[in-house]
Amino acid sequence: MHSLALPLLVGLIAVALAFDFLNGLHDAANSIATVVATRVISPVGAVAFAAFFNFSAYFLALQWPSLHKVADTIGKGLIDKDLITPAVVFGALVGAMFWNVVTWLKGIPSSSSHALVGGLVGAGVAHAGLHGVQWTGLNLTLVAIVLSPVLGLAVTMAIMLLTSWLGVRASARGAERTFRGLHLLSAGSLSLSHGLNDAQKTMGIITVLLYSTGHLHGKFAVPNWVALSCYAAMGIGTLTGGWRIIETMGTRITKLSQHQGFSASLGGSIILFSASYIGIPVSTTHTITGCVIGAGAARRASAVRWGIAKDVMVAWIITIPASATVGALFYLFISLW
Repeated sequence: MHSLALPLLVGLIAVALAFDFLNGLHDAANSIATVVATRVISPVGAVAFAAFFNFSAYFLALQWPSLHKVADTIGKGLIDKDLITPAVVFGALVGAMFWNVVTWLKGIPSSSSHALVGGLVGAGVAHAGLHGVQWTGLNLTLVAIVLSPVLGLAVTMAIMLLTSWLGVRASARGAERTFRGLHLLSAGSLSLSHGLNDAQKTMGIITVLLYSTGHLHGKFAVPNWVALSCYAAMGIGTLTGGWRIIETMGTRITKLSQHQGFSASLGGSIILFSASYIGIPVSTTHTITGCVIGAGAARRASAVRWGIAKDVMVAWIITIPASATVGALFYLFISLW
C-alpha cells in the first residue's frame, strides 16, 4: 500500500471526477447528435435529455450490480492493481484529459474511454514496466477498438433492412411520424447505455486508487458513493454540451432521416449494453460513429462523407499511443516530486 495524505487523496478523486465531467461534455454528441440533426428535439432539450438518461444509468446498475464489470476491467484488468500508485493514477488521468481537450477543440469525436486506457497503460508501464500490464484485459480492449464500429455498422444496417421490410406498405408521412417517436426512444436507450459504460471507467480508477492507498480492503468492489459521484459528474458534463463534436457526428459524416437516426441509436445501444454486460470498456464514440456510417451506407455508399470518416478513424488509431505517451510523461514528472 502507498501512503497518501487525505488532502492529496481528495485532490486526486476531484481530478478523476473532472475527467468524468469532461468525458460527459466530450461524449455528449454520442447519444444526441442524431436527434439534433433530425430536429426531433432542440439542442438544449437534447442535452438535458441525454444528461438525464446518463445519470439514470446509476439506478439501473443499482438494481443489477453485475453491470459494473467495466469498472473491474479498468480498475484491475489493464494494470496489476497491486502495482498502481497515486502517481500512476494522476499520470493516467492527466494524459486522458489532455487528449480529450485537444480533440474537443478540434471537433474530432475521439474516444474518452481509450484515452483513459492509454493514459493508464502509459503511466503504469512508466512505473512498473511491461510486466505490470494485464494483457488479457488490454487485448480485449484493443480488439474492441476494431470490433465496436464494425459491429455497430453491421447491426445498424441490419436494423435498417429489417425495419424497411416491415414498413414496406407504410406511407412516407406515416413512416416518418412513427420513426420520429421511435428515434426519441432509441436515443434515450443510447444515452442510458452510454452513461452505464462510460461512468464505470472513472469508477474503476477511483476504486483502485482507494485500494492502493489502503482506504479499501478485501474484494475489489466499487463503493456506492463512488458510483453515485461518477454518474452525477458525467450527467453534469453532458449537460454542458459539446457542440463542435455534435456537428461532426450529426451532420458532417452523413445526412440522416428519422429512420436512419432511429437505427443508428438502437444499434449503438445494443452494442453498448452488450459490452457493459460482458465487462468490456468499449468506446461509445467508436460505436455510434460506426452506426451513423452504417445508417448512411444502408441508403447508399455515396451518402457517407468518407473523407470525414477517415479523419475520425485516424484519431482512433493515435488515441491510445498519444494519451499513453502523455500519461507516462506526467507520471515521470510527478514522480520527481
